[in-house]
Amino acid sequence: MITATALDERAADLIDTMRRKGLTAATAESCTGGLVAGFLTEIPGSSAVFDRGFVTYSNAAKTEVLGVPADLIAVHGAVSEPVARAMAEGAVGAAGADIAVAVTGIAGPGGGSAEKPVGLVHFAAARRNGPTIHRECRFGDLGRRQVRLESVGVALDLLTEAAAPAA
Repeated sequence: MITATALDERAADLIDTMRRKGLTAATAESCTGGLVAGFLTEIPGSSAVFDRGFVTYSNAAKTEVLGVPADLIAVHGAVSEPVARAMAEGAVGAAGADIAVAVTGIAGPGGGSAEKPVGLVHFAAARRNGPTIHRECRFGDLGRRQVRLESVGVALDLLTEAAAPAA
């Protein structure tokens, strides 16, 4: 299980990488409620690379703030690959950032189903004029806090991957 200290180290490495590459980043968060942005902004000097974070907890917020089509949510559900991709791409556009990560999932303890159990989280990272990458994780019912912390770790990894191509 990931710890806050490990997340702090990953966030510091990512901020350093983005600074060296001249990249800016944004976040679009649902189940993490701003934790990814929180870990990034904990790092001194993060203001040079972190533009903004969007906490789009409701479906309406995903649509209104990030431009996620309501019919996409209706067809696939908020916790899905298509919605995660649309959130990340919407965050790049809305923020004018170079890269963005999106997180949407079911942290628990309730809200899960057989098809979409507690601990299911979809992630996407978009890069301006580049590919959008997706990852699905099924953490299991680790408890709400731990699902959210594990999600921050994956989100930081995806931002690092999105920052990897030459700027």
